[in-house]
Amino acid sequence: MIDHDLMEVAHRFIGLHIATWLWDYLVVPVMMRPAWLVPAALGLICGGMALSLSTRKTAHRSHRRS
Repeated sequence: MIDHDLMEVAHRFIGLHIATWLWDYLVVPVMMRPAWLVPAALGLICGGMALSLSTRKTAHRSHRRS
């Protein structure tokens, strides 16, 4: 549903400045998915990372004073 000219410009930009394989193997499959899937997947990944980092065990400190 995006303007056809915009897709051509994006395709040319990625092909010239980044890598041609990126268009076929990353951009096109992501654009074929439902619109809500990409932000939902990023949210799950970021949420999982935040949860795993927040439950990390801290280093044991000695309570003895020197």
